[in-house]
Amino acid sequence: MSLLIEKQNSEVFLRPRFSIDLKENSQIILDRFSNEFKKEIKHYRGNIVDGHIFISVSKKDEHFWSPQLHLEIIENTQNTSTLKGLFGPKPQVWTLFMFVHFVIGVSFLGFAIMLYSNWSLEASIVFPVIMMIFLPLIWILLYFLGKIGKDTGKNQIKGLHEFMIGVISN
Repeated sequence: MSLLIEKQNSEVFLRPRFSIDLKENSQIILDRFSNEFKKEIKHYRGNIVDGHIFISVSKKDEHFWSPQLHLEIIENTQNTSTLKGLFGPKPQVWTLFMFVHFVIGVSFLGFAIMLYSNWSLEASIVFPVIMMIFLPLIWILLYFLGKIGKDTGKNQIKGLHEFMIGVISN
């Protein structure tokens, strides 16, 4: 049984991170995860790419807000390693959120320019002002949607964490 020490655990934000010092070689841990992913009956699925481990909930338990756990194992010495983890949404959800944030940010700048131009030309500034008020409200709404999504997937985050602890503790 490996001795593990958790450190640098952050509070659960939108994308919580953690780090665990392990008293085992990184390859042994990678092999454990590989063997676990090969089992027939499993509640979690995952893959390993260049020392990075990606763990997701099973297809039958998956929903829009389901989280993903990304692990990286860094070899410190021959017999010790550090496991760094990041909980986050599926890449598709994260990309969608970032795209929408980008569009809102660019639109805000565009309406700010429109507001200044219309004000300089002494034209109507009603529409740009409305949009300058409306877009930050959408931004705030997106933040709260992200928090609601995180809360929706909180039990799955706990399950992913317990699965990971179970694998590295064997």
